[in-house]
This record gives sequence, C-alpha cells and structure tokens, in this order.
Amino acid sequence: MAKEKDDKTKAKPHVYDASDISVLEGLEPVRRRPGMYIGTTGPEGLHHLVWEIFDNSRDEAMAGRCSRIEVTLLPNDYIRVADDGNGIPVGIHPKTKVSALETVMTVLHAGGKFDNNAYKVSSGLHGVGASVVNALSVHAKAIVHQDGGVHMQEYKIGKPQGKVKQIGKSKEHGTIIMFQPDGTIFKEGTAFDYQKIINHLRQQAYLVKELLITVIDARAADPQKLEKVLDSSSGNYWLKGSELNVPDYSFYFEGGLVSLVKYYNKLQKPIHKNIFYVEKEIDGVGVEIALQYVDDIAERIIPFANNIYTREGGTHVTGFKTALTRTVNTYCKKNEMMKEAEGGFTGDDVLEGLTAVISVKLSEIQFEGQTKAKLGSMEAQGATATIFGEAFAAFLEENPDDAKTIVNKSILALKARKAAKAAKDSVLRKGALEGMTLPGKLADCQSKSAEESELFLVEGDSAGGSAKQGRDRRTQAILPLRGKILNVERARIDKMLASKEVKSLVIAMGTSIGDTFDLEKMRYHKIIIATDADVDGSHIRTLLLTLFYRYFRQVIDAGYIYIAQPPLYKIKHGKQVSYAYTDDEKEKIVGKNADVVEIEEVETPEASGEGEEGEEEAEKKTKSNKFHIQRFKGLGEMNPEELWETTMDPANRVLKQVTIEDADAANQIFDILMGSEVPPRKSFIQSNAKLAEIDI
Repeated sequence: MAKEKDDKTKAKPHVYDASDISVLEGLEPVRRRPGMYIGTTGPEGLHHLVWEIFDNSRDEAMAGRCSRIEVTLLPNDYIRVADDGNGIPVGIHPKTKVSALETVMTVLHAGGKFDNNAYKVSSGLHGVGASVVNALSVHAKAIVHQDGGVHMQEYKIGKPQGKVKQIGKSKEHGTIIMFQPDGTIFKEGTAFDYQKIINHLRQQAYLVKELLITVIDARAADPQKLEKVLDSSSGNYWLKGSELNVPDYSFYFEGGLVSLVKYYNKLQKPIHKNIFYVEKEIDGVGVEIALQYVDDIAERIIPFANNIYTREGGTHVTGFKTALTRTVNTYCKKNEMMKEAEGGFTGDDVLEGLTAVISVKLSEIQFEGQTKAKLGSMEAQGATATIFGEAFAAFLEENPDDAKTIVNKSILALKARKAAKAAKDSVLRKGALEGMTLPGKLADCQSKSAEESELFLVEGDSAGGSAKQGRDRRTQAILPLRGKILNVERARIDKMLASKEVKSLVIAMGTSIGDTFDLEKMRYHKIIIATDADVDGSHIRTLLLTLFYRYFRQVIDAGYIYIAQPPLYKIKHGKQVSYAYTDDEKEKIVGKNADVVEIEEVETPEASGEGEEGEEEAEKKTKSNKFHIQRFKGLGEMNPEELWETTMDPANRVLKQVTIEDADAANQIFDILMGSEVPPRKSFIQSNAKLAEIDI
C-alpha cells in the first residue's frame, strides 16, 4: 500500500508548451548571453567594448566624414571616445518615435550601416555595437555636437534616464560616448589595459590613411581639473592639449600597409629590399596587401576585413595563401630554379619568414560569428586570389633579385621540411614519441588520468631529487632538466629532436609534435615550470616558454602551462616557521625593527648526521628573540618536506597560469628576447632595466 501511495504522489512530468517560450525584450538578450555578442566576459570581451565604439567612429573616417578620434581612459574604469564626424542624428526616428540617438543606443540592429548609401564599408557589429556596449555598462552617456547645439542622453544598464535634451551650444561636430562596464558581467575585472589599447589603435591608424588617433590615460589625473575639463559647458571637446598633463599617444600614418609591414619587421632582418604592395578593387571587393620576407622561420600574417582584425583568418587569407603558393611555384618552374625531383612548394614552404598584411573591404560583409574573428564572405577569396596573384607575379618579374631571394628561401624551407620529416619519422619508427618508451629520468605518477596528473619541470638533479621525495606519487610526475635547453626560436623540428632535453619533454607529454601533434594524447593537464629564483632560472623558464609558444601553442591555449612560485624566504622565530614569497611579505612578517640573522644555507639534520641531537641544537639556536631568515635561491636548497609544503602541495602552493592575451605582443617579445638580432635585445634590456629586481 505504501508503494502505491508513493506512486500516486509522484510529480507529474512537465509538459513543454507555449508558456515555456521566453521572449526577451530590449537589451535583455545581451545581458543574458553577453558571450554571443562580445565573445567572452574576460579581458578580451571587456576591451571588445572599446573596439565597438571606436569602430563606429572609424567607420565615419572610412566614409570620409571624420579625420580625428580620441580614446581616453578615465578613473573608475570609464572610457571616453570622441570623434569629429557628423554626429549621430538626434531627430525623431519615424519608426521608433524617439530620438535616433536613443534608438541607436538602446535598440539592437539599429544603425546606419544597413544602408549602403550611408556607409559603403563598415566594420562594427552591424547595428548592435553601441547598444551592446550600453547594455553591458552600469552607466553610459552619449553627447552629440551637431548643427550648433550640444545634445545629451544618459543610460543605466542600457535604459535611458530621460529624453535626449539640448544642453548647450557648440561650434564642434561629432559624437562623444562614455561608458563604465558592469562588474557583474565582467567578473574578472573592469580595468582596461592602456598598452593593449595603444597597440590596437596604432594598428588601426596604419589601416586608415591620414586619420589622427589619440589615446590618453587620464586615470591618475587631478580630480578637480578632470571634472572641469569633462564639464559639457567648459567647451573642451578634445582632452588632448587640455590642462590635465597626463600620458598620451597619437598616431597618424600616410604610408598605410607598407608602413605597417615596416613596423612589424623593425626587429627583423629583411632578406629583400622592396616591399610588395597592391591596392585594387574587383567586383565590389577592395583588396590591399603588403608583404616582405625576413630572415626567420616564423610566418606573420595579419588579416583585416573592413579594418577588423580577423585573428582566425577566413576566406581572404585562404585566397591569399592559394595565390602565393601557386605564383611562387609557377615562377620557380618557369625560370628552372628547382630540380624536378624536389617537387613543388607547399604552403608552409612559401610562408616561412613572411610578414604580410591583408586588408579587404566589402559592402555586404559576412563574419563567422558576432565577434568577427573569421571572415566568411566567399567573394573575398576569389577577389584576393585574383588581385594578389596577378600583382605578385608582376612583382617577381620586375624585381628578379628579390624574386631569387624569395625562391631560394622557399627552397631552403622545402629542404628543411623534408629533413625534419625524415628525422621525425625516424623517431616515430622507434616508438619514442608514441609513449612506448618514456625517458628514464622521468619519475612518472601513478594516475592514468590526465585531468588530475601534473608534470613538474625542475632545474637540475638536486631539485629533482627533493621533488621526487616530496611529491604526491599518485598525481605528480617529476622531469629534471639538466642545464639550459635548446633555444628553439630559430630551430626546426629535426634540430629540436636532436636535443636530449627537448626530446625527453616531448616524449613525456605524449602529444607528438608538428603535423602529428594531438592534444587529446596529452598525459598531464598541468605542466608546472619550477625553476630557481635566479638569473639562470629565469633564462631556463624563458627557454621553456619559447618552446611551448612556438611549437605547442595549443597546450598554452588549453590552459595547461603553469609557473610555480616557490617562496623566496624561510623565516624562523623560535619554533614558528613562516615562508615569504616577496620582500614585502618578509617585511610584514619580521617587522621594521626586528633583530634579524641572515642564514646563507641551513644544513638539515639528515644531511649533518646529527639526528635528534642536531634537532635539539638547532632548537637552542632559535630560542632567542632573533628572526632567522634563509633566502632560497634554488629549489635544491629545500628539503623534500619544505618543497612539498611550499611549492607542490595544492593546498598551499602558488601557481601562475600562462595565457596569451595578445599574441602579436607576445610574438614581438619572443622575437626580441630569443631572436638572433642583438641590438633589439640590448635596447629592450636597457629600457626595462629599471624594472628588474636584482638579487646580489
């Protein structure tokens, strides 16, 4: 009976009906699913807000109605973007029955970019940019200078706080947008990166000729002066040149993409003098390309569609690569510059050492997704291939010395590719990279689950011995590295696999390398770089990061690479032992006027052979009121217990995850630090020496 009763009282299954259909109104969809509009709510998505407002101003410039844009970082994470365009219309919209300004700022898919008469080429979110930014901001303000008047409207979480009203008179013309991102949306923080914004807008200045772009950091400005300058009645339209006295950068380029290629190659050694350049339109698609080869093995293709950086490429990149491979092969065969037995070039051969900027402009543009990371317009592929192929073929014919240099570099790349494949195949035949034979010095963990397994890369056998003794054998593996590994910045796979240390790491990871790389075969989901806190340790860490960045980028993107932060100091006061990871932490523990004894090296009782007597003696020494401080310069100075407690125990350790927020900036840093050119590295060291913490 009881069972029968229970069955009767069971909840009836939910019936899916019309009432389950959600209807989101206004800007609610943006706040409910922000990732659909800006890609992520992390730092990239946060800065995407700036790009969207800037793009609206930049589209004004592309339409010939704007010559100046100013982006300012303000206190409390506000952004101010001003331009001297026509200004967003403030009249009543015939459909929405409210001001056109309010419509643009509060209605999705409202804007002038759907009408080719207004904007032949545009690059914003096609009518959702301004409204999306508004929706994701706790406060926003739009100020329009137009027809001798100043018009203003404020918003909170995308909702207008009154009608558009005229607040004064003005001789200026243009639009000012101010917004403060919503911290409940951007939970990782709402602080903008000044350098990131500078880098992005510098790029944009190259793409739009004769456009003045200024970036100002007014976050530390005098509050009273700033309030005065921002006051609408003050007459200060532009903040540059005002009394704020804050850092600013301005960009204005007449050379276009050629200047951009020169900028990207400023730390490289070009192998040919003339920079290739073409600008042409076919079937309504404008194509502009500049390129130059450098003495390097890495390719640098920087693609844009309607001035939007398409980091994932797209149809314009496909068309370019196809035409490049075909054109170089045709020229090489025509001039009998390669033996028939060597076969033809692949795409990888002709891309090696290439720096190319590709820019296409279309009136009816299609991106794969709202974030515009990849171009999907098929007409761009054919137009790019045709225009570039014809122009580059002519360039090779007209510049035979440059052509010979380019072809010879491609031949060298072809030979290196074949040598690398032969070396890799040889290793694969032996089964080394397939995980059949793990390196002997690897102390592997017991777990077969990659999700919970960790690989510690430690410097030297001394640290390796302590780590092996102190680890959690079930989940933690140890791979000691002897000395400094190979600098792979300019090394190909065949040379890499000849390096014992690099080869051991590749085998331990289990992913293979090159075209056989498989992230799914990764044996550890945490690879922890644990090097000493000295110059050699920093160098080894940089070499390892270079290896991962150049050849295992997917491992970084997956979030598997970490840097361990062992403590710098062990502080003993009586029986109390503390660890400090920075000098500030040490000062906080010890205090200003404490009696301190600096210890160069502490010998453990096990090492001294004293046993319990040694412990008693050590205790006597610390019974005074003095602080005994030991500076750890190497992990090998720690005993297994100390190493476990401070650096390996998941409950106590400090790890920093390695991420790449700005690939272009990261690429440039690796070029400087690990490349073969000495002058850029010397200049970098001199410029940043004051930031270094020197331990003498």
